[in-house]
Amino acid sequence: MPVYKAPLRDMRFVAFEVFQADKLWASNPAFSEIDREVVDAVLEENARFNEEVVMPLNRSGDEEGCRVDGDKVFTPNGFQAAFRQYAEGGWIGLGAETDYGGQGFPKMVTVMTDEILYACNPSFALYPQLGIGAALALSQHASKEVKELYLPKIYSGEWCGTMCLTEPHAGTDLGIIRSRAEPQADGSYLITGTKIFITGGEHDLAGNIVHLVLAKLPDAPAGSKGISLFLVPKFLVDKDGNPGARNAVKVGSIEHKMGIKGSATCVMNFDGAQGWLVGKVNEGLAAMFVMMNYERLSMGMQGLGASEVAYQNAAAYARDRLQGRSARGVQQKDKMADPLLVHPDVRRMLLTVRANNEAARCFAMYVSKALDESRYGMTEEIRRVASDKVALFTPIAKAFLTDRGFDACVMAQQVFGGHGYIREWGMEQFVRDTRIAQIYEGTNGVQAMDLAGRKVVRNQGASVRIYLEEVRALFAELGAGLEVFASGLKHAANVLEEATRVLLEQAAQDVDSTNAAAVDYLHLFGLVAYAHMWSMMARVALAHQDDDLFYRNKLQLGHYFMQRLLPEIDSRLQAIKAGSQTMMAFAEGYF
Repeated sequence: MPVYKAPLRDMRFVAFEVFQADKLWASNPAFSEIDREVVDAVLEENARFNEEVVMPLNRSGDEEGCRVDGDKVFTPNGFQAAFRQYAEGGWIGLGAETDYGGQGFPKMVTVMTDEILYACNPSFALYPQLGIGAALALSQHASKEVKELYLPKIYSGEWCGTMCLTEPHAGTDLGIIRSRAEPQADGSYLITGTKIFITGGEHDLAGNIVHLVLAKLPDAPAGSKGISLFLVPKFLVDKDGNPGARNAVKVGSIEHKMGIKGSATCVMNFDGAQGWLVGKVNEGLAAMFVMMNYERLSMGMQGLGASEVAYQNAAAYARDRLQGRSARGVQQKDKMADPLLVHPDVRRMLLTVRANNEAARCFAMYVSKALDESRYGMTEEIRRVASDKVALFTPIAKAFLTDRGFDACVMAQQVFGGHGYIREWGMEQFVRDTRIAQIYEGTNGVQAMDLAGRKVVRNQGASVRIYLEEVRALFAELGAGLEVFASGLKHAANVLEEATRVLLEQAAQDVDSTNAAAVDYLHLFGLVAYAHMWSMMARVALAHQDDDLFYRNKLQLGHYFMQRLLPEIDSRLQAIKAGSQTMMAFAEGYF
């Protein structure tokens, strides 16, 4: 049975020492009641609950899965009771507006609790997380009456939420959806269509499920400009918020999946279901992307959570498993073999996973800080700059953290050798569960195209140049004892600048070049961002290295990243320079 302890010491280091979050909160009236003592208590209790209640359901939930019986879906044993405890603990509304029953904690706090939840049980995590995302979209685009009716119920866990985008013929290309919305005399709409891959579309955890559905009005313009967003509850609700008659939306089936088997992934049929417009007509995609962008950072945390729990189990196994002798000679003469940790290749795998984990945790906090500033910044300029930063880094947060997270699960599985392939050790479940994070909420290839095309080429690299100014300001400040970080970060900034220049030059000459380079560009950018994060962490660690082994280890792991992992940026740059010709030269018949 896998084990997990929330990495609270590392989380606190990033939040309070690297980013000095408590000082940020003290200077912002929006977080006047949030301080380090409160957050420490939240983290301790969140870790305890998830380790003791949620994680034990991960293996059993995978074994049992969900089942459908008529128009009902039943989650694995234990999920229902755990969800009630999770809701009663206030965890769903932790970061929600206090006006609607939330607790108002900043994203810099909930990003840490998200990591813990995903590490313990990604299938379980998806039920409350989809509700939070739906509530966020409603919060920003629904009427005051709708918010007052629905948000408190979602934040309390009495109701859950979904987002219904994908159709059997339309995945990423939402402009060709066929779901229809017929306007009614009372101001409502009748929604008809079939949606697939709907996470938590039907289940037994809550009294109602609030579906956010993309559909088109009869006179809507073609393509994505004709999409509207509708709120369609499972049970119709009266003006006092009491569920009544069953709406005409039902589960058609549940998917049989590679992983996250405790999460009900449903085909949902809307047969003239009553719904209400959210936001403006034909502007539904923009409203839905509020939810999508939230979920994309959340998926990044799924990648990090999986990578962390995989690392902890692989490291424990490597300490205990006796196999072979050290190249330096016998290390444990009283035993028949030495531990796996004497072998450099085992250390390569473990250190690679851990170095990426710690950079990812810092990067997630960096993006969360920008999210908080984009919403609660003290001036319009602060909010604007932060919003631009969030837009630039969201695809990286989703794609890079989940790509590295999946690679980490495979690498940690490899440490176990043959035992990693056996179900009882739990490693193969981490691999299966984490694979989906690279696919849903916009595949990682699409994230890369979003970054390279929309966020870089479209504005001629302006956002990247602003970020490079920040990076260069940091490495200019790195003094004695940080030479490895200063030189590595300087080179990283230069490579990102050159890659951006090449991307822009190619885009002006070749329509395929941007998408051909996109994945390499995203991974290059992600590695540069990680080098930036490691340099920030190293500066803090150096100042305290005489105080605690924790800081000396932090510096040493940072050296490992800068010297062994960061050089990948050079090969990524060469791939970008190769252009699209070598992949586009093949005729379709070749495939």
